Amino acid sequence: MGDISEIGNEDTAAPKLPIPGKRNVLITSALPYVNNVPHLGNLIGSVLSADVFARYCRRRGYNMIYICGTDEYGTATETKAMEEHCTPQQICDKYHAIHKEIYEWFDISFDKFGRTSTPQQTEICQAIFQNLWERNWLSENTMQQPYCDTCNRFLADRFVEGICPTPGCGYEDARGDQCESCGKLLNPIELVKPRCKVCRNTPRIRDTEHLFLELPKLKDRLEEYIKFMSVVGGWSQNAVQATNAWTREGLKPRCITRDLKWGVPVPLEKYKDKVFYVWFDAPIGYISITACYSKDWENWWKNPENVELFQFMGKDNVPFHTVMFPSTLLGTGENWTMMKTISVTEYLNYEAGKFSKSKGMGVFGNDAKNTNIPVEVWRYYLLTNRPELGCIVCHNGRYLHAGEGYGSIVPDAPGAEAHKLTADLGERVGRLVEQYVEVMEKVKLKQGLKTAMSISSEGNGYLQVLGQLNLPCETLSLCDEKGDVEQAGKPWNIVPAGHKIGKPEPLFSEMKDEEVNYYRIKFAGSQADRIERAEAEAVEVAEQIKRSTISDGVAEKGVEAKRSAEAKQKGKDLPVSIARIDIRVGLITNVQKHPDADSLYVEEIDVGEPAKRTVVSGLVNYITLEEMQNRKVLVVCNLKPAAMRGIKSQAMVLAASNDDHTIVELVSPPEEAPVGERVKFPGFDGEPDEVLNPKKKIWETVQPDLYTTTDLIACYKGVPFTTSAGVCKVSSVTCGSIK
Repeated sequence: MGDISEIGNEDTAAPKLPIPGKRNVLITSALPYVNNVPHLGNLIGSVLSADVFARYCRRRGYNMIYICGTDEYGTATETKAMEEHCTPQQICDKYHAIHKEIYEWFDISFDKFGRTSTPQQTEICQAIFQNLWERNWLSENTMQQPYCDTCNRFLADRFVEGICPTPGCGYEDARGDQCESCGKLLNPIELVKPRCKVCRNTPRIRDTEHLFLELPKLKDRLEEYIKFMSVVGGWSQNAVQATNAWTREGLKPRCITRDLKWGVPVPLEKYKDKVFYVWFDAPIGYISITACYSKDWENWWKNPENVELFQFMGKDNVPFHTVMFPSTLLGTGENWTMMKTISVTEYLNYEAGKFSKSKGMGVFGNDAKNTNIPVEVWRYYLLTNRPELGCIVCHNGRYLHAGEGYGSIVPDAPGAEAHKLTADLGERVGRLVEQYVEVMEKVKLKQGLKTAMSISSEGNGYLQVLGQLNLPCETLSLCDEKGDVEQAGKPWNIVPAGHKIGKPEPLFSEMKDEEVNYYRIKFAGSQADRIERAEAEAVEVAEQIKRSTISDGVAEKGVEAKRSAEAKQKGKDLPVSIARIDIRVGLITNVQKHPDADSLYVEEIDVGEPAKRTVVSGLVNYITLEEMQNRKVLVVCNLKPAAMRGIKSQAMVLAASNDDHTIVELVSPPEEAPVGERVKFPGFDGEPDEVLNPKKKIWETVQPDLYTTTDLIACYKGVPFTTSAGVCKVSSVTCGSIK
């Protein structure tokens, strides 16, 4: 999955534009909201599904781009900012980086992954609004809206929760815009027993002026579009059902403004204190992100004669893409590229319910990453369990090592067509490839994977061996752009005779039952439940540490010599883990800049020994001298001392950094943690090496598994850095690397 032809060209090549005479495909996946980490339901519902189709299109030679980004405006961002005591912009910056990192790990092949809080979004959104306003597709009206006297503000939809009024539902935590349980779109005043999400008090109803998109006036144009495109584009059944449910009930004017601060401002003096409703401006994000990708974005978005638009999403997003967004574009009277095909997934279930970002339910992207299970496993598992009709059976081929009998050299196959068994194989493969192309063109991804595995089970092995053949991936294809599969019917011609096959290696190994049970327990319940369990475990470990004798780092020489001898004796057999690293709580008692290096500090650190240790750290550009002085830090005490610009460093201070190393923060133990205490990692027991052997690269092996969580906790393989006073944390770097 590593060559540039396969993974897209985000920020690495000139923007692609539609080419006359070629098939031009524009792919989007629903913009993930920035109020949490994306979970596996988000991934398979839109991002991963779109990625699979994008890869297919590239293999077919189509001229295509895949656009996505974070949806950053609206109520949920303001709510999250309140919860985390920061600004909406800080929330967006934090979670955009988290989303981007997770999608990179999942090997998602965006041509552009952007965001909606950009000048391009404001410009395009306001231009579309002005067009609708001038063409009289908008109306003004007074509506009643909850007002919280405690918070002294109108409450936007997601700031209100209550009981769903839909007969037969009665879900107690329905939001003011939509019930997560039954999917019904709501107005906040419809909720039974409404409550303010922030203070939990009951709001009162007040009048407020808003702008509405007149969907009833656009009904004829919209229904003509739906009737034609749902057939031509082969819309999925659940998309058609969700759309018809809206139109059957009768289209009503839909409010497009909100009483918020964080959003695209309404460009009318009367409404200057309001912003656009997120479901008016969010779909426009596809356009603005494309504008960030290329200044010639209109070549993609105002070119319906030459561009096909494919959109991927979960079923709760359907009405906004088949009713609201098309109505908005139709109302402008401009020649927009309208959605041709929509691919929709059902909810991905987790335990007894469905995945939910707002409730923290499910396995989240960072969880998957931190399991150390290869990304190929996650991608394949999610695709085989894509929540749609039908099922799939996995076939495990045994042909990977077949080439070894020929010295890993592909043999010539003279007269292959005259050999009946070989010719029959080619015929069967040809038919299956025809089926594969047919279902993939209809965006039936799960069925496409099943067909691909059927080709694999025929025993020719070409699809599974692609990664081992040492051939440029763009040279391998089982059909041409027109769908001609004649080549697929002659698989002996695809790889040239004499080609040396790379050493075959399995992509992943079978998981044992104990591992499965471990992860089932680890990811049970909600994010809040898991944090509560982790904190409880940390408290228990801290109590155990308090009850035990805490080493003060000044062991008697005889005991120390014995431990050293034992460590040397067992050194060859000791597993490489964090248990071999001596990490202690230290106190910086003195710090000054290195006399011969502008970027280095020289610290004197008390780590519980008779003499303080001298430590050299490259932190000058990130942390001020004042912040370094007299603070507790974590210190790796068993690295081999090394001279840095003439001063020998006898340890290393641990710090966390973000992806691009623009933010670096010290990992801090609790203030009550005793100086000299060794940091524990529950489940990883044992005595540390006296001095780490640089040749064995123990630290280099352990370090990649040190990271910070979204809750700012320092962890090793999911286990917190733990002291008798609690767990160790950082200030703001989430999903960062610790070293």
